[in-house]
Amino acid sequence: MSIAQQKILLYAVILVLGIGGPLIFPNYTFQISVLWVMILFALTWDILGGQMGYNSLGNIFFFGVGMYTCALVQVGLYTDVSVYTSATGGANLRLTPEEYFIGLGLGAFAGAIVASIFAVIFGWVVFGLRGPYFAIGTLGFTLAAGELVGAWEWVGGGGGIALPVYPGPPDERSLLFNFLCFILAVIAFLTVKWMYAGQFGLAANAIRDDEEKAEAMGIHTLRYKTVGWTIAAFFLGISGAIFGNMVGFIEPLEVAFPTVTFGIFMVVMCLLGGKGTLWGPVVGAALFHIFKEVTWTYMLGWQWVALGALIIILVVFFQQGVMGWLQEKWPSRFGITVDENVVAKKSSEAAQ
Repeated sequence: MSIAQQKILLYAVILVLGIGGPLIFPNYTFQISVLWVMILFALTWDILGGQMGYNSLGNIFFFGVGMYTCALVQVGLYTDVSVYTSATGGANLRLTPEEYFIGLGLGAFAGAIVASIFAVIFGWVVFGLRGPYFAIGTLGFTLAAGELVGAWEWVGGGGGIALPVYPGPPDERSLLFNFLCFILAVIAFLTVKWMYAGQFGLAANAIRDDEEKAEAMGIHTLRYKTVGWTIAAFFLGISGAIFGNMVGFIEPLEVAFPTVTFGIFMVVMCLLGGKGTLWGPVVGAALFHIFKEVTWTYMLGWQWVALGALIIILVVFFQQGVMGWLQEKWPSRFGITVDENVVAKKSSEAAQ
């Protein structure tokens, strides 16, 4: 089977799983929906972390911004936000199907735009940092955002916000948000695939290999870094809007800005699948989601120990990830041409 045929078969399998998964396994519709969100997390984190070498710990900030922006738009279109977020105000808002979908559509779009604007603004600040300083800087504004929103009573403070109730049966609601998550993950994958195949991919890898040399060659590194982060923020903003409505309730620390969970999961999924590869984040997200569901179900109380052990194994023994290992083992299956003379020369040099 040729490489092209393998790709077609793979896309067909993903399409069948995306459409038929919740129909075949209706009891796991929510878990399948979260899987697509995890894939999107990994894909968007890898734009900077894998392709450019900028390991951000703050990408989850855009997820929370999109979530809160969408909620405020959905509520603000039909009632006063401060009244709705009061102790009994949420019970007074009942939307028709048309009102609900208009609010959701406009809210998701607004969430993506606001998250993108924040990416541009913060990019001007943090892209002057390198290495661990960049990671710590992005982590800092994410933690600050959770605390600030938690103290902002107009948006519900630490008590959070209950999203408008979906005007339909629960099963229909689950299927709707599953398909939205799947479609968004597919669009994100196709977008990054298109980006990596063109000039952006070359510039991103040049930045990762040696940013000073890339600048000396005339590559506008700040522009490419800002574009990459903005695209990641755009998709994370939409995913936050959808995820907030999917769970039906948002609050700042555990749902909107969950740095300790989703924020760390983004990094681990890319490490597991293989940083800097197209399919690595997808494979890593799928494997990690299965690992997470199994440990959270059958090892409750020890799940964080299992996660810590996984991180140690990845960092110490398996830095190339699944896709990196597969490409190293069977390069021809991935369209990689290996010069045997160069390999033999390097092997002899290593032996000496």
